[in-house]
Amino acid sequence: MEKTISMKDYGQVITQLINKENLSKDDSKEMFMEILSDKQTAMQQGAFLAALSAKGATPEEVAGSFEAIYEVDTFKVEPVTEFPIVDNCGTGMDSFKTFNISTAASIIAAAAGIPMAKHGSRALTSVCGTIDVLEALGIDMDSSVELVKESIEKAGIGIFNGMSPEVHPVALGRVLSQISFGSVLNISASLANPALPQYGVRGVYSKEMLAFVPQIMAEIGYKRAIVVYGEVGEQSIDEASTIGTTYIAELKEDGTVENYSFNPQDMLITPGIVDEIRTFESVEASALCIVRLLNGQETKTREDIVALNAGLILYLRDKAPSIREGYEMALELIHNGAAWEKLKTWVKYQNRDRLKGLSTLYDLEAKAMI
Repeated sequence: MEKTISMKDYGQVITQLINKENLSKDDSKEMFMEILSDKQTAMQQGAFLAALSAKGATPEEVAGSFEAIYEVDTFKVEPVTEFPIVDNCGTGMDSFKTFNISTAASIIAAAAGIPMAKHGSRALTSVCGTIDVLEALGIDMDSSVELVKESIEKAGIGIFNGMSPEVHPVALGRVLSQISFGSVLNISASLANPALPQYGVRGVYSKEMLAFVPQIMAEIGYKRAIVVYGEVGEQSIDEASTIGTTYIAELKEDGTVENYSFNPQDMLITPGIVDEIRTFESVEASALCIVRLLNGQETKTREDIVALNAGLILYLRDKAPSIREGYEMALELIHNGAAWEKLKTWVKYQNRDRLKGLSTLYDLEAKAMI
């Protein structure tokens, strides 16, 4: 029989969090089950998420949240690919808003033969999220998980819309669309990928998160992962930075975590221009940037930061022996046309109306090249 938590008991747990007392994984899972099933009032749900965020979520609390989402609110698929699938995304909520770096990086990685199973959302605190920009490029964001699975298998890349009932049918889209502050859901929801990859690059918005996100990823089945936090002046980005220092926590196959950092100069990259990595003012402008970038027609600053973040994926999957060499390989994939061809293939396969999708992409290409 399903347990029911009274409003009073739920409130007592919120008080516990306000008093800086941690929850067990099971208790956290139970509290999130109440949110997903909408059994508590909106005020109670918001108060719980805010109190947990203010206290600082522990690995056990994040794992409990993930288990709730994955068990009751995630359609699951198992793509059949020659090599293990990989996911890359950021948690969002970083203080400096960039253009869609990880989106472009994933296309380049797929062009290198790495099967990419992305899982993203629409913008919550910025103008253009990964779902928004990919939709503008012609990819079907109302796809069923089976169509995404087919795209991963045939195009080598696909994306699950984390705010779609086709992917998370119970409540995740409702919850995410109603909050605009960093919470445990930024981590656990991003990890609730229907294909459950075992390899991934995860950008985080706080340096403190480097201490526990790798352990969370290991606990839910990741074999190897790179967790990344970048600096732009005194602000943060959930990407590797070509402006300031990048901090990495790398989960190894043996379960250990290696921590290191680097500056652009360490990668033999000329530090970029800050204003050129900022987000654009519209979704269309963001999409045009990706079209230009994959055609080798963007600024050096934008090209470098995307290539560096693609290099993380290439290094993670042993396509390159180092991040620096992964960066160089990514630049080659841009300039030899492979990355642009991969985007066209993706639009072709993750689309219920392929002609409409490709027409959208070619219209953008014409605008971008004027």
